[in-house]
Amino acid sequence: MSNARENAALRGDLLAEARRLGFVAVDIAPATDDPERARRLREWIAAGHHGTMGWMEDRAEVRQGPQAMWPEAKSVIALGMSYAPAHDPLALEGDAERARISVYAQGRDYHDTVKKAAKALARWLASRAPDARLKVFVDTAPVMEKPLGEAAGIGWQGKHTNLVSREHGSWLFLAAIYTTLELDPAEPHGDNCGSCRACQDACPTDAFPEPYRLDARRCISYLTIEHKGPIPHEFRKAIGNRIYGCDDCLAVCPWNKFADSAARNRAFLPRAELVAPRLAELLALDDPGFRQLFSGSPIKRIGRNRFVRNCLIAAGNSGNPALAGAVRALADDPDPVVAEAAEWAARELTPAP
Repeated sequence: MSNARENAALRGDLLAEARRLGFVAVDIAPATDDPERARRLREWIAAGHHGTMGWMEDRAEVRQGPQAMWPEAKSVIALGMSYAPAHDPLALEGDAERARISVYAQGRDYHDTVKKAAKALARWLASRAPDARLKVFVDTAPVMEKPLGEAAGIGWQGKHTNLVSREHGSWLFLAAIYTTLELDPAEPHGDNCGSCRACQDACPTDAFPEPYRLDARRCISYLTIEHKGPIPHEFRKAIGNRIYGCDDCLAVCPWNKFADSAARNRAFLPRAELVAPRLAELLALDDPGFRQLFSGSPIKRIGRNRFVRNCLIAAGNSGNPALAGAVRALADDPDPVVAEAAEWAARELTPAP
């Protein structure tokens, strides 16, 4: 059998094994660095659009491409695992008693599930190509999974900057395997956003200064997850009842009408208590209670204080006087950021004279 035929056979078997392991999107990209991608990254950081995410700036040169990190890399296996929701992510908008948690965080922590499957795929590939070297990445290294997914043809980066798949919409957890194997690459995916600007118009905080560029400092996902201090007052009302992340730009994308929740990995089935949680119960969480409730959840990593801060912003926006007592009880919280958010929320819930 010729090398070309062997390569094609290995490639086909690899894609089949990835799907067997739960990846609904998979294909190959060359590991070459992309100067245009590197330029866009430098401009984004220079504009300060990464906010306080210092790790984006600290290792920016490594993020320029696979070979900038690992010069021996020849191919990238781009992977996507579905977490498509069965319910409308916008259904709780404006609810005065319940909070909104981003779809991706309503189930099990994706890092564990996706990495386990990606490592299993890497082991399978190593068994077929013992001389190959491989590195597995799941959101834990300076790897630009979205542009790599576009280069591998599994989707394209939409105007909201997330990867969009024709078959699975924007509801994909991404991973990448770098390898020294030279595998036949797929064709890069073309842009199918066209003139649509639904995601741009839906953003509550105008976090997109232009299509295909996100200013994280204005993004509700950034503000409720990555931002550690008081949430800037200019964004508090727009946050509404979102307490962890924001799905608005994804939820309105027309391509998501093709996403089938049946393709979702069962590990990401939403926990009943996180689909429509009551604000009053969340405001009462102490640190042990927070850790118990969010055991095995990606929400656990932001800690009780940041989470309760978010809940207080939602309470202040609720217009629900029944929450006033729980809010006032947090005005003396040992954490000054929580205490400030409680004072703000109490003022918002106090009827005008």
